[in-house]
Amino acid sequence: MPILQLFFDCDEFCLAFLPSFAARQLSDGKKHRRCESSLSTSEVMTIEILFHRSNFRNFKAYYTQHVCQHLRQEFPGLVSYQRFVELKASTLIPLAAFLQSRFGNCSGISFVDATSIAVCHNRRILSNKVFRGVAKRGKTSVGWFYGFKVHLVINDCGELLGAIITPGNTDDRKPVPRLSQKLFGKLFGDRGYVSQKLFNLLYEQGVQLITKLKKNMTPKLMPLIDKLLLRKRALIETVNDQLKNICQIEHTRHRSVANFIVNLIAALIAYTYQEKKPSLNLRHDLLKALPSAIF
Repeated sequence: MPILQLFFDCDEFCLAFLPSFAARQLSDGKKHRRCESSLSTSEVMTIEILFHRSNFRNFKAYYTQHVCQHLRQEFPGLVSYQRFVELKASTLIPLAAFLQSRFGNCSGISFVDATSIAVCHNRRILSNKVFRGVAKRGKTSVGWFYGFKVHLVINDCGELLGAIITPGNTDDRKPVPRLSQKLFGKLFGDRGYVSQKLFNLLYEQGVQLITKLKKNMTPKLMPLIDKLLLRKRALIETVNDQLKNICQIEHTRHRSVANFIVNLIAALIAYTYQEKKPSLNLRHDLLKALPSAIF
């Protein structure tokens, strides 16, 4: 990932976003000491996103061994590692807004899925203090975990269309109406999204929910194109795998909830800069014909 291009995007976004964001903040009527950092918000965002496209598995090693030793020319105002950790929390809102600007466009074919984000080993749940009262126990097809869920929607080109973070015990179907507000066409999901109520709600929004049937459900007729696309639902599972194993959205070394969210959002942004995303490589004329044949 070119550092210059990434910094340019972050800096241009911050120049437009930060003034309006500061003007909307409420004051408590007290005077607060504000120490100006030698690193700008856009520089902090750039370093955070670059980490998730590096080969490092530990941010402290990445910052001290790579950034401080090899990127001082690009970031002349580098601060100590401890100070940088303190600055990370201040980039949470700008990063979340920047992620919104990096979402792709709906093509009429979308895929929805949820992946677990464990924050500690199951044996250390009771001793975990950082996420006490925030993280919850949840269950996936591979077993129990303690942490959160990331609900994603992507298009047929592997581009992110929406993302929501919820506690680990949240039903996968609950965030779908929010995720699909700007969608149209067909939305494909696994058996965990089977719900007549959810289908009717999305239908009113102009989205047709298509899922696999459970074993105790009566088989229904389905167009051939829907069957073929339903088999390609593994596309979003490939995205989840890349987010975990390449962009490193999951690890158990977090020391604050804010920095956990910053780490996750920065990883999602890093994925949007990936040149070769998982894709179905569908023809443009097929995509153009699909929305008109949905209902």
